[in-house]
Amino acid sequence: MLINLSNHPSVSWSAKQRAAAEELFGEIRDLPFPAVDSTGNDMYIEQLAQEYLNIIVHKYFSNPLPVVHIMGEMTFTFAMVKALQQRGITCVASTTERIATEENGVKTSEFRLTLLQRIIY
Repeated sequence: MLINLSNHPSVSWSAKQRAAAEELFGEIRDLPFPAVDSTGNDMYIEQLAQEYLNIIVHKYFSNPLPVVHIMGEMTFTFAMVKALQQRGITCVASTTERIATEENGVKTSEFRLTLLQRIIY
């Protein structure tokens, strides 16, 4: 199972992206990335990471262990990856291709997931 902890729900991935992820990891389950308070201190980040770790352990724990695709605000992501890895849960990150267009002074960006990679450290 792949738990997608990001601001990019798997329903917005292309069919090719979903198929590749499902082939590697099996079922994909979306867990929306939290809105991280930019004024939160270290304790806040640790508590938020613990809250999400509890969700993953209690709702998605399986055999074999799930893999977590995590992308988002860096301080939370770092705390979350540490907590997940301490539980033996593999974390992967994606690379994205940003496609920016500008029309009539309005800039629009589209992000395409291009690859899932294992986080080693």
